[in-house]
Amino acid sequence: MTVLLVLLIIGAAGAVAFALIRGLHAFANLRPADVDEAGLPKSLTVQNKMMFARVKWQAITIALITILVLVAGSQ
Repeated sequence: MTVLLVLLIIGAAGAVAFALIRGLHAFANLRPADVDEAGLPKSLTVQNKMMFARVKWQAITIALITILVLVAGSQ
């Protein structure tokens, strides 16, 4: 059980890193002239999407770490 939790934590932490890097890449490539139908830069939409994805994966990672600590403490 603990091995599975550790693998899930590693995967979730990798997803956090991916969302962070993709959000930073969108921030670095901000082009004000490239706008969508609402008049917002397209990279801004990607930045917001990646920020929420990063927060979601961080919450999942913290929950998995909490479960791991509880499981390891009960053994």
